[in-house]
Amino acid sequence: MDITRLTISELAAGLADGSLTSTAITTAYLDRIAAVDEQVNAYICVCREQALLDAAAADARRAAGAPLSALDGVPVAVKDIFCTKGVKTTCASHILENFIPPYDSTCWKKMADAGMILLGKVNMDEFAMGSTTESSYFGITRNPFDLTKVPGGSSGGSAAAVAADMAPAALGTDTGGSIRQPAHFCGVVGIKPTYGRISRYGIIPYASSLDQAGIFAKNCRDAACLLEVVSGKDKMDSTSAPQPVGKYVDACDKGVAGMKIGLPKEYFSEGIAPEIIDVVKAAAAKLAAASAEIVEVSLPHTQYALPAYYILASAEASSNLSRYDGMRYGLRVTKENVSATMAATRTEGFGDEVKRRIMIGTYVLSSGYYDAYYNKTLQVRTLIKEDFDKVFASGIDCLLTPVAPTTAYGIGEKTDDPLAMYMGDVCTVPVNISGLPGLVVPQQLLSGLPCGVQLIGKPFGEEELFRAGAAIETERMLPELKGGC
Repeated sequence: MDITRLTISELAAGLADGSLTSTAITTAYLDRIAAVDEQVNAYICVCREQALLDAAAADARRAAGAPLSALDGVPVAVKDIFCTKGVKTTCASHILENFIPPYDSTCWKKMADAGMILLGKVNMDEFAMGSTTESSYFGITRNPFDLTKVPGGSSGGSAAAVAADMAPAALGTDTGGSIRQPAHFCGVVGIKPTYGRISRYGIIPYASSLDQAGIFAKNCRDAACLLEVVSGKDKMDSTSAPQPVGKYVDACDKGVAGMKIGLPKEYFSEGIAPEIIDVVKAAAAKLAAASAEIVEVSLPHTQYALPAYYILASAEASSNLSRYDGMRYGLRVTKENVSATMAATRTEGFGDEVKRRIMIGTYVLSSGYYDAYYNKTLQVRTLIKEDFDKVFASGIDCLLTPVAPTTAYGIGEKTDDPLAMYMGDVCTVPVNISGLPGLVVPQQLLSGLPCGVQLIGKPFGEEELFRAGAAIETERMLPELKGGC
């Protein structure tokens, strides 16, 4: 039995019946990381010693008949944007290279309180700004299905770790598609829940009105299980929602009979590769065969979502990243005075993509341009959200769309053309702008590369997404890596 091929559900069952121990599971994953991560570079740091200590403690609790939860002793990877007490949290940036938080993010703390084991912190685009995980200060992460391709971003390390069986699941964040696009590129399930469904406390912010934590997993049931663990109202985050946590795992068994699923025509326009559209249509046919009703719908303001997103996200990034000044924590490049120290620290500490977005954001927030750009974008945001509201008010349970215009592309292919890279977010950013949940489910390989589909739900409609996602779920696709994949 290859432990690293097992799902979260199978690991939990093995721990419950005594056929597996947390120490054996954790050791298997640590050995797997040692065997293949040199090729992929999914991990920024591996917490081997502490993980084994925590696994032994989990085994002791089970031996005493007192596990913390059904997941006590199950390991997981965490995107390096979540604060982890006593473990470096770098945001893949030079400016935070040696930052060790004195507290845990709420999301990770809920997992730790359930007894889950931290395997390590995984790679990402610097400050979550990117679509390829090429902007990390700690090196490029590679797609396990083809090491010459990108894994997507910004949560590329999370997706690659799960795809390559270096973790059974991983935490990620999604600001404009940073869970869903890597899930599509790497052939894993990715859930970005409704804004407010999961606390943002302890997540280093990029764009506060758009950022949302979520899950990468090997199948829908695992993603649903972990979403139940990390969701809920948090007194430390005023934007977290008080709505009760749904029964997401149960939803995976309900089927789609009676559901009405919309195909928004704007997502099937020029720019989306024909083979991607064919995959989405095949998924729609599966849903129809399972007794769902498929309806064409329209979201007329979709074309404005991409420019609106990059104005909003960059403006919020400009504000959020002003705290990195070399004075309180992180990198400091000392110069002759405070202003020179700040300038030198930020010049050396931030990478090109982060600098680009800070400059865009500062520009659109500046005097004389605030009303023309930022305020106008807030109005566009309302129009985009109203499109979704109208569709869901008509009786649609969820929407089915492509995730991205193509499958994974080559490393370096778009680094010299930021606008071409930004276009890759065209199918995902409307979800963040509107605060809606989105689920990506893998479907098939196209020329050896994974291709998934995106399901978009109404606010707090995650249960409907898992109903539909589980209904079209396919057998897991596996990469071929040296070292046992």
